[in-house]
Formats: sequence, C-alpha cells, structure tokens
Amino acid sequence: MSLLSLDALVEQITTVHTTIQSETIRSISKGLVVRNWFIGYYIVEYEQKGKDRASYGDKIIETLALKLSHVKGMSKSNLHSFKLFYIAYPQISQTVSGKFKLPNIKVQTVSGKYLQVPIDKLLTTCTFSHFIELVKLDDELKRTFYEVETIKGSWSVRELKRQINAQTFERASLSYDKKQLIDSMNEHKDSLLPEQIIKDPYILEFTGLEQKVKYSENDLETALLDHLEDFLLELGNGFCFESRQKRISIENEHDRVDLVFYHRILKCHILIDLKIREFSHADVGQMNFYLNYYKNEIMTKEDNPPIGLILCANKNHTKVEYTTAGLDNKLFVSKYKINLPSQKELEEFIEDELEDLINE
Repeated sequence: MSLLSLDALVEQITTVHTTIQSETIRSISKGLVVRNWFIGYYIVEYEQKGKDRASYGDKIIETLALKLSHVKGMSKSNLHSFKLFYIAYPQISQTVSGKFKLPNIKVQTVSGKYLQVPIDKLLTTCTFSHFIELVKLDDELKRTFYEVETIKGSWSVRELKRQINAQTFERASLSYDKKQLIDSMNEHKDSLLPEQIIKDPYILEFTGLEQKVKYSENDLETALLDHLEDFLLELGNGFCFESRQKRISIENEHDRVDLVFYHRILKCHILIDLKIREFSHADVGQMNFYLNYYKNEIMTKEDNPPIGLILCANKNHTKVEYTTAGLDNKLFVSKYKINLPSQKELEEFIEDELEDLINE
C-alpha cells in the first residue's frame, strides 16, 4: 500500500466534502419542491371538498397563513404559490405519491395536449424558484420549451428569467438554425460578446405593421422609433439610441446610416441598416463603408471598433456566409419578423426539442 502525501490527503477530503455537500444541497432542494407541491395539493383539495370551507370563502389562504405562522415559510404569498404550483404540475403525483406515506394523496392522470418533460428530470434539475418562474407561463407549449432548455442548459433561475424576458421561445422557433442558437446561448451565458448581443431573428410585432402590407424602409424606421422603448427592449441590454439618418459626407457626396446606437457595455457604436427586402450582397459593401468611416472619423481611443447590423426581411444564409467571409469589420445580417410565429411552427419546434431531451 503506497503512502499518501499530505497534499493528496487534502485533495481527497476536499473532493468528498464537495461531492457530498452538492448531493445534500440537491436533496434538500428537491425535498422542498416536493413539500411545496404537497401543500398546494392539500390546499386545492380543501378548497374543493373541505367541510367548513364555506365559512372562509376566498380567505382560506389568508386564514391558513395566520394559523401556520409557527411554521417558517408559510406566508400568504408562499401558500398561494404552492397552490399555483400544484395546479400547473399535477403530474408530480405520479413520482412522489409512492415515496411518501401521506394520507389522501391521489395519483393524477394528466392528458396534456403536448408531449411532457419527464418529471424526474424536472425534479432533479429545477429548484422551487425555477418552478415559480415556469408557473407564470400560462401557455403550456411555452412552459414545456423553457423546462426543456433549463434542463439541457443547466440554467440558473436568473438565466431562465433572462431567456423568458428575451422571448427566446418565439425567437428560436423562427430561427434558421435552432440548435446553433440554443447552443450559442448556453456556451456564452456568463460572457458578453458581439455575437451574443445580435439576435436573429428580431421580433418587431410592436410596430403594428402587417407582414403582407406594402411599406417603405422609412415606414419601418418611423415605426421603430415611434416605439423606441419596445425596440430597445428587443435589441437587449446596453443599447443607447444616438441618431437617425446619420449623415456621412465625403467629398461633397452624402450617405446616411439608418439608425445609430452606442452599446455601453461593449463600448462601441452599432450601425443598423434597414432593408424591407431580402438581403443582397451589395448591402455588405455599403455597411462595410459605414464601419470603416466610423473607425477612422468617429471612433475615439476609448471606443472599440463599431459593429454593423443589416436588418432585412429575409436572407439566404449561404449568400450571407460567402459575402461576409474575410471581412475585418464585425458585420452581422439578421432578419426581422413583424408577426410572432404561428402555433404550428411553435408546436413543431417544441416537439423536436422535447424528443431530443427524452432520447438523450
């Protein structure tokens, strides 16, 4: 038997501590989730069949909170959350009913319209804070998507909230390469690179424009600026509006950049060129000209090089790839959608995602 060095002993103790501590934390977290589900179950059952429920009416949860004040975490808002949690996830009974000898627990049969995420995977991955965010989603299909991606990407609660606010579900369903979009989000959750701030597609439903009605680039630009707050939210964190129709003059010839923003985190200008038609290779030459001008004439020593975004109604991805290859400047081409994806597109997308998860 070989003798351990002191350093090896320290490493072994550290490893066993970290491993068992992590398992204990996961076990406690899962236990709290199950406890909260049971409490929600009993509240709903009482509201439906309680002997003296009529005496309390709508104040059942408020009365419960007072009578359970000796138990930590039984506030009115928490009890309400437990109830909503049970209503949204009755299928948890299929997993936990046989493991806990508690009275009057019935196994629920769930006949959802869509495929469901295996509940064991959810309970292993999600804390109750995750479930609180998921319960807020009334749409079953959308909730299933965020369940799947939370498991696949090991999303924290903060990341889950960020992705919901960014409309990742709708955006991913419209994306040309859905897998690449999801993989890109998970690879760079904790960093901020130009590739992560540029979305594809952009969802501009707030403009009020109709997809099939003829409108000009000026109409689109005006609609975006009329709804500037919504547009900034769609662009993402860090965008500051700077200029519309920014004039670039060289030897008495004038060109105009449709929209100019400054990104306070990346510390660079972002130039946006709007196209109501499909992407053309000529668009890249125009944007590259704008970027070179900004690098030489506008950019200060504190700034990073500018970024260009050509926002078009549609694009051929192969054409974009060949046209932008080898450029020194950071230049992106994204499409925009005036309308959110159809229900059929959403259903097909989430079914593909869920099948991937189940088959892992």
